[in-house]
Amino acid sequence: MNRWLVDVATTLMANAVALVVGALVLDRFGLDLVGFALALVIFTVVSVVVEPILRSIAKDRAPAVVGLSALVATLVSLIATSVVSSALSIRGFTTWVLAALIVWVVAWVAKLLFSKVIFRSLADDE
Repeated sequence: MNRWLVDVATTLMANAVALVVGALVLDRFGLDLVGFALALVIFTVVSVVVEPILRSIAKDRAPAVVGLSALVATLVSLIATSVVSSALSIRGFTTWVLAALIVWVVAWVAKLLFSKVIFRSLADDE
């Protein structure tokens, strides 16, 4: 299977898990199941586009904060998704900060686990 397709699939699955966990953990983080697929696609596209840009800017200006580019990209993606789609709503400054942290960590861990499982199963099939 094409590595790019596997990466897209694992990113979508990881982001889906992360958004659901964020909605379950935080009272002021709303996720409408009817519009979930659209919110997931918007969130994923924005994060995939924004993160490399932020990483490049940080590398040139502040190399010490390159690692934070994924966290900032997560926050930007949450903001963009909530503006464009009514399926995601976050209320309150603290909730925004916690949502960005939770979604970032959960997506990172989920992507690692999904990648390991999918790549292992693909290697077993060959």
